[in-house]
Amino acid sequence: MKKNLITLCLLAAATLCTQAANAADVANGRALTEKYNCASCHGKDYNSPTEPAYPKLAGQHADYLKHALTAYRRGNTAMNGRNNAIMSAQAKPLSDRDINDIAAYLHSLPGSLVVRK
Repeated sequence: MKKNLITLCLLAAATLCTQAANAADVANGRALTEKYNCASCHGKDYNSPTEPAYPKLAGQHADYLKHALTAYRRGNTAMNGRNNAIMSAQAKPLSDRDINDIAAYLHSLPGSLVVRK
């Protein structure tokens, strides 16, 4: 009984450590958006794009942002890829970790997107 409890506690601790290691880094996401100058198109607050065709990113769902950046990184030749010359070039050098961090940062910002009415 005692061995089972110890094993269960160790397993739970290992799971929590893995989740913490995989958690997105919002500060790194902010640094990456500054490095790649995302605000030049999406607006300094990510709510006011410079062109109407550019999406608002602040407050957007992190899962959607991860999917979109991954699709841009794939390009239009891959299945489920997206074709946009600017975004594809921006997303190509991003690692999966970079994409998670950027998505977490943009999701954390106050946005003007309407989710429910």
